[in-house]
Amino acid sequence: MNNYSIVLFILAIMTGLSVVAEKIKLAAPILLIVAGIAIGFFPGLPEIEINPEIVLLIFLPPLLYDAAFNIDFKTFKTNINTISTLAIGLVFVTACGIAVAGYYLIPGMTWPLAFVLGAILSATDAVAAISITKGLGLSHNTITIIEGESLINDASALVAYRFAVAAVAGASFVIWDALLVFAGLLAGGALVGIVMGKILGFVLRAVRDNHLAVMSFMLLAPFVTYLLAEELHVSGVIAVVMLGLNMSRLSNQRFPEHIRNQSKNIWETIIFLLNGFIFILIGLEFPIVARAIDDSQIWNYVGYALLITIAALLLRMGRMFMQQVNLQRAFTAKKRRITEAALLTLEESMIISWSGMRGIVSLAIAIGLPRTLKNGEPFPMRNEIIFISTVAVLLTIIGQGITLPWIVRKMQAGNKKPAKL
Repeated sequence: MNNYSIVLFILAIMTGLSVVAEKIKLAAPILLIVAGIAIGFFPGLPEIEINPEIVLLIFLPPLLYDAAFNIDFKTFKTNINTISTLAIGLVFVTACGIAVAGYYLIPGMTWPLAFVLGAILSATDAVAAISITKGLGLSHNTITIIEGESLINDASALVAYRFAVAAVAGASFVIWDALLVFAGLLAGGALVGIVMGKILGFVLRAVRDNHLAVMSFMLLAPFVTYLLAEELHVSGVIAVVMLGLNMSRLSNQRFPEHIRNQSKNIWETIIFLLNGFIFILIGLEFPIVARAIDDSQIWNYVGYALLITIAALLLRMGRMFMQQVNLQRAFTAKKRRITEAALLTLEESMIISWSGMRGIVSLAIAIGLPRTLKNGEPFPMRNEIIFISTVAVLLTIIGQGITLPWIVRKMQAGNKKPAKL
């Protein structure tokens, strides 16, 4: 079976399982991942090797563009304090927390390797959270925060990963250097996204009477923007986000209603296929990475992944509740521009905390670990880091995914006021 046949087979399975998941009232990502694991262990099935650069190019641009295009910018701006806290501050705190846990838990784990593991698992994936909570009646505020976090946190995680891998190779880590590089990547990515948005707007106005040309340019734009930004060594993630935000504004102002509807239908189909493919792909990778681990050590590493997952969840919960308190204090003291709409309830803090699942970006950058160092030596504990990362991704999506709807319902029920007699 060649690669094209395998991809078509997976897409067909994914579409069918999505229908089944809806019928049995089970979150589709959970069923798709379980199916992917089962398919991966099927005898005779060829291993699917993931090229992390191709995965990031195929999946990240359309998913980020769609999220940025459809996000409510006003609500995003209102909650920018919380979003930036989660997408930047919490990413680095989580990377450090996981590094500490990994260093003291895992035999043979050095500090540089522990920080590589922490960087891989530092960013959350809103695709999983939004897919699982779809139809559960989350507030618009909560959805915007979860989606807004995912628009930025991948860039933070990729920067942390870059410096951690360099440290393994023997490079010294200077925090001011890291901060300057991070600021440069964000600023450069934003500039590329704004410029590409202007260019795309000009092109679309020139061909606005040709609907096929308009659709084609809009579909190609996220990929071109991402590639251009990466070639310029700035953040492709931020570039695509800025493009999506600019195109959302332009679409509302300039595009006729039928063009907007047609674009929405096309993007919904693309995002549906990509989301489903992501979750099956995550499941398919587990048997592959498991074969690289000594059978006698597998359950030990599963245990390490579980403890690291719990540590990351506790860090997220602590930071969210701290953010809730800080926002209330700032609003009361009127020291900063914190409006009442930006305040968080206990229910929102809990749901956002529990929505911190890991996904395709963590898996891709784990698999993208170099096989050798610059001196030709094998990358230390490469298989173990990939295995722990994959198990942690599975644990967050399946474990938190199964319990998240229950938590949402409990929080929403607790928030309802009793009826007056």
